[in-house]
Amino acid sequence: MNLMEELAGKLPAGIGYDWTGMSYQERLSGNQAPALYAISLIVVFLCLAALYESWSIPFSVMLVVPLGVVGALLAATFRGLTNDVYFQVGLLTTIGLSAKNAILIVEFAKDLMDKEGKGLIEATLEAVRMRLRPILMTSLAFIL
Repeated sequence: MNLMEELAGKLPAGIGYDWTGMSYQERLSGNQAPALYAISLIVVFLCLAALYESWSIPFSVMLVVPLGVVGALLAATFRGLTNDVYFQVGLLTTIGLSAKNAILIVEFAKDLMDKEGKGLIEATLEAVRMRLRPILMTSLAFIL
């Protein structure tokens, strides 16, 4: 589309072009993705804050999201894949999967701290040990 716009700029006066259909929709919504991701992060943070009744616990869950995004971006870059709609859907799915795993680990650690009186580090390590196999199985099933 950029090449088309460049070529159309070289045409004589009085000749123009206009986008229709999917191209028009793509141009119309092309710059909205970062704003939608930001709003999504805010909504997820607020939902997690309501779930845990805390403003600090959701940060531990939200810190996993950039790790999933960076991993997906690096994998796509190394394979030479384009940033198309399929990649963006996969990116959202990866964000959801990594956030779900983090939520479960935080939930297990919080239960261990509340019910068994374990310390933060001890409860976190125990929660990670308990959730490692289910996380690996879910991730492998997702990849396949």
